[in-house]
Amino acid sequence: MAVTRDHIGRLVTNGTSTGVLQEIIKDWEDPAAAPGERLKQTVAFVRPSAGGREWLAPPSQLSPMSGGLR
Repeated sequence: MAVTRDHIGRLVTNGTSTGVLQEIIKDWEDPAAAPGERLKQTVAFVRPSAGGREWLAPPSQLSPMSGGLR
């Protein structure tokens, strides 16, 4: 099941990592890509529940955790 903006602030997983969904941006462009090669894409920003660096994933690859309040 994909996550939506309704899941912001809740625990989500990609099957390997777990974190708190911070935001979903529908027209995000990777700033590391060359300006002429940037593609708009929908991206979810997830903060690891155990701390660490925020990671990105397509919302379709994330699932809400049961009882998923942080």
